Amino acid sequence: MNGTVTLREVAAADIPTFFEQQLDPEATRMAAFPSRNQEAFAAHWAKVLADPKVTVRTVLFRGAVAGNIVSFEQGGQRLAGYWIGREFWGKGIATRALSSFLEVDSVRPLFAHVAKRNLASIRVLEKCGFAVWGEASAVSIAGGEPVDELIMKID
Repeated sequence: MNGTVTLREVAAADIPTFFEQQLDPEATRMAAFPSRNQEAFAAHWAKVLADPKVTVRTVLFRGAVAGNIVSFEQGGQRLAGYWIGREFWGKGIATRALSSFLEVDSVRPLFAHVAKRNLASIRVLEKCGFAVWGEASAVSIAGGEPVDELIMKID
């Protein structure tokens, strides 16, 4: 867990790194979330960055773009999510980034949906104070197969 993890506003130069990170097949499998093509990805990020209700930060590890972290409104709930590039997994980066992000966005309750098979992400959420609030079975947009997920919440 050596190294500095910091958050900063998203810069236009971060977007190509985010794009490459979300193309990783292992990451999309773990997240149960599909990668987007360049055009769809650019449109998604333009929408994210233009929405004043969205809080989003770039996650830096030792100055390198390690991923991103976001919170947004959906279905009457405030949701959090993050994407860390696979080369940065297993270093405690997601935990430190989420812990810092919880100080940036202090709206509570805050929810997170996580695939049950994504044990590392469940552990990150638990370390940051989230607890299991419920369960759901959703159709994965990553291929149509059902995905069992936990709904986690922090007050």
